[in-house]
Amino acid sequence: MERYLEPSALKGSIKAPASKSMTQRAIAAALLADGESIIHNPSYCDDSLAAMSIAVGLGARIEPQVTEMKILGSVVLKEPKLNCGESGLAIRMFSPIAALYPVEICMIGANSLKKRPMFMIEEALNQLGAKCTSTSGFLPLSIRGPISGGRCEIDGSVSSQLLTGLLMALPLARKDSEIKVNNLKSKPYIDMTIEILSSCGITIENQGYSLFRIPGKQKYKPVNYKVEGDWSGGAFLLVAGAINGHMTVSGLRKDSRQSDMSIVYALEKAGAKMIIGDDRIEISKSKLTAFDFDATESPDLFPPLVALASYCNGTSVIKGVSRLIYKESDRAKTLKEEFGKMNIKIEIKDDLMYVIGGSPLSSKVESHEDHRIAMAVAITSLGASGRVYIRDSQCVAKSYPGFFDDLRQLGALVHE
Repeated sequence: MERYLEPSALKGSIKAPASKSMTQRAIAAALLADGESIIHNPSYCDDSLAAMSIAVGLGARIEPQVTEMKILGSVVLKEPKLNCGESGLAIRMFSPIAALYPVEICMIGANSLKKRPMFMIEEALNQLGAKCTSTSGFLPLSIRGPISGGRCEIDGSVSSQLLTGLLMALPLARKDSEIKVNNLKSKPYIDMTIEILSSCGITIENQGYSLFRIPGKQKYKPVNYKVEGDWSGGAFLLVAGAINGHMTVSGLRKDSRQSDMSIVYALEKAGAKMIIGDDRIEISKSKLTAFDFDATESPDLFPPLVALASYCNGTSVIKGVSRLIYKESDRAKTLKEEFGKMNIKIEIKDDLMYVIGGSPLSSKVESHEDHRIAMAVAITSLGASGRVYIRDSQCVAKSYPGFFDDLRQLGALVHE
């Protein structure tokens, strides 16, 4: 679907979307629990729907409602072929869980997920007693458990999501386990995983994010869990306010463990006018200046950071380009290409991205079916010289299905 936006000033209040990453973790934990769990304020984005489908295939019964989701846990396999859609977290988290089952399970995916390497999952599960084979390093994956536990070594430089899956599955293995992790990135997401595991009665020992000890033969307790607001989606709303708004974004916890809450520090460096409360932020259009920011631990912030830098006086420098290769698109390349169409010059050198602020122009851009690219160009259009047309804008449903509706509610002129 092609949408176009006209330059618009935003005004009012909006609630940030629920965290999809915490919703997916809560679904996985509820699947493994003996009894009924309730997840309050769940996200129903495409990635969460994929997690729900997988959990049902692995034995759970799910009753989705608008404000809560009831899940009756069970590990009685119903479907040996599980579709992860385009969710990187789903394939990396549920593959170790699928390895708990003493039967062959096939993990498949769609579109961009088919292009992401899976050898790390294959290597880890084989070290832990399961049998896992990929298709030349890519999907589909064939997994046969049960995973027995023991010791494995993994590389955490690309993503922390496989570690999340192992931390969720190994408490149910028959043996104690140790995971040695090299060069772990996105550590706050591991904190989030351990937090929800703790709420389910699961014990994990974390030694400096390089060694994790997991006792086997543990039991998951049902969880009554409230999903917090999503800083990844909220970042786009906050940057939109700094570009051309006077608005309040609620539902963003000041004490959140989400690494993307660091968008606040980038906004502060750029000179954005903000009033920060415990769970809400008031933000207004500001005279913005170039900033330096290290996004290595929060690579999903690159798209809103580029949108922010587009309106900054000077050249902003964002570190962490190496984390962008295995996303829904090659985001460094995609950002350079699409923002170039809007008259924003981007240069990339090694692990650094240089964004030269300017005056975004009316243009026709493509999302590359990448939800964060679509949202980034959409908020950049708010102060552009004219209409910005976005091809394949429907891809925002992957993480934030209500994105364009929320912009409209704040006064954006969005046309379909």
